[in-house]
Amino acid sequence: MKRVFVLGTLVLVGALSATVAALQQPARQGGARGATPPPAFGEEKPSADALMVEKVKDNLYVLRGGGGNTAAFITAAGVVLVDTKLPGWGQPLIQKLKTVTNKPVTTIINTHFHFDHASGNVEFPATVEVVTHENTKTYLEQNKPVTGVQTTAGPNLFKQNGGRGLPKRTFRDTLTLGTGNERIELRYFGPAHTGGDTFVIFPALRLAHVGDVFPNKGLPIMDKNNGGSGVAYPETVEKAVKALAGVDALINGHTEAQTTVADLREYGTFLREFVSSARAAKKAGKTPAQFAAEWKTPVKFAGYLSTTDPGPGPNLSQADFARNGAQVIYDELK
Repeated sequence: MKRVFVLGTLVLVGALSATVAALQQPARQGGARGATPPPAFGEEKPSADALMVEKVKDNLYVLRGGGGNTAAFITAAGVVLVDTKLPGWGQPLIQKLKTVTNKPVTTIINTHFHFDHASGNVEFPATVEVVTHENTKTYLEQNKPVTGVQTTAGPNLFKQNGGRGLPKRTFRDTLTLGTGNERIELRYFGPAHTGGDTFVIFPALRLAHVGDVFPNKGLPIMDKNNGGSGVAYPETVEKAVKALAGVDALINGHTEAQTTVADLREYGTFLREFVSSARAAKKAGKTPAQFAAEWKTPVKFAGYLSTTDPGPGPNLSQADFARNGAQVIYDELK
C-alpha cells in the first residue's frame, strides 16, 4: 500500500521565523512494516529536485512534495496553478514548472487557506492573479489557529509581504475561468475541511482537484476555527459527488495517485458513519477522548488509515484526528 499524506505539517521554516512554528504534522498511511517513511513536511528542504512531476494529460500536470498536491494547467495564455505548497516552496515550484513549459504562471487558485496549500503564493510575481472562495480570502487575512493543532497562529506570511499573494478575485458559489477546452469551473458546496473549500473542475479533461475535502482515505481535519464543520462534512461531500458526475479522476490534497468520484462517494459514507458514531457517543455521555480511544476504522473501508497506525511525528496521529473531529462534532451538537 502506498504511503499517503493527510493534511501536511504547516511548518513555517526558519527563513520566515526564528521560532519555527510546527502548525501540523501529517498522519501517513502505513506501508510495508520496516520501510523507511518519506520525510514529514518541514523535513524536506525546498528544492525543485524534491518535487515530483506527474503528467496526467498533455496540458495538465501534478507536482507532488513540499506540501499539498499542486496541479498545473497549461493554457494558451499561461499556467494556471492550483495550490502553491508550504513556505519556501514557491520558487522551487516555479523552477520545476520550467521543465514542462516555458509559459509563465498567470493564475493561482487556492483550494483553501491552509499554509501547506497557499504559502507559496507570496513567492510569485505580483502580476499573477490569485483566485479563492470569498471565505478563504478572509481566513488568509485573519490567520486564525487551525483547530486541534494550534493554540496560537504562526506569522501571517501575507501581512509580512505587504499583502502579496492574497486573492484579489473571489467567488461565493460558482465561478468560471476561461472558455472552451480551457474552461475551469470553481465550485463551493458548503463547509467541510474549512469554510472555503474550492473544488476546481477541468470539464474538458474530466478531472477535478478536490483539495483537502478529500485529502486521502483517512479522517480529515475539521477546522472549525476557519469555518470547517464535522456535522455538515458528509452532506458537503454528497453535494460534490452529484456535481462531479462527469468527472473521471480526482486530484486529492495529499495522495500519491488520483482517486475517483466513486472513491469520494465512499469517503462521504465513511465520514457519515464517523459523525453518527460521535453523535451516539455524545448522547451516551462519553468524552471525545473516550470516543477516540474506542473508535476504530470500520473493516469495510479497506485501505483506509486506522487509529492503530502510528503517526510520523510527535504532533498528530489518526487517533488525534478522531478525538479532534469528535470535539468539533460535540461542539456543533450543543
